Amino acid sequence: RCVLKELESLGKALYGAKLIAQRFQVRNCSHHKDPVSGSACLLSMIEEGNPHHFFIATQDQDLANKVKKKAGVPLLFIIQNTMVLDKPSPKSLAYVQKLQTNQLVPEHQKQSIVQLKEKEGLAKQEGEKRRKRKRAGGPNPLSCLKKKKKTTQEGQEPSAEKKKRRKRKRNRVKAEVMQSVQKNEEE
Repeated sequence: RCVLKELESLGKALYGAKLIAQRFQVRNCSHHKDPVSGSACLLSMIEEGNPHHFFIATQDQDLANKVKKKAGVPLLFIIQNTMVLDKPSPKSLAYVQKLQTNQLVPEHQKQSIVQLKEKEGLAKQEGEKRRKRKRAGGPNPLSCLKKKKKTTQEGQEPSAEKKKRRKRKRNRVKAEVMQSVQKNEEE
């Protein structure tokens, strides 16, 4: 509500932004009687660890920097008509890391689990590491294809006669060339 009031107060220059903001669900804030600036209202809504899991979408760099200082608040902004989800801030990453380490089993409990497994004989022994065997693969499927027989247009195999004709044609060409060369020498 504070953002809508701020857009109304800024006048006709931001009328389009006001129409877009009105399309979204309006969340009630604690200062609906005495409105504050839009950025201050948004920051107050994400205090105490962002309990409602809000995303903050803004082009204001000051607001973006303040949001990055709080853990667990996703930040959206627009670059050339494309909505972009900003990468998690270092504060958020540190918070997640802290949560993960607190959820892990304490060291003394790990040691007691190992001792109980050894007692029951369930512990893995170092010498029994099993390795996967490489299985022999089959032959290359392309090498198993049957050889294709060369056929002529009629569907018959080329015969020795056609090969001879080729040789004869070559010989004839050579013979004709030789005769023309001899005639040229005689002249």
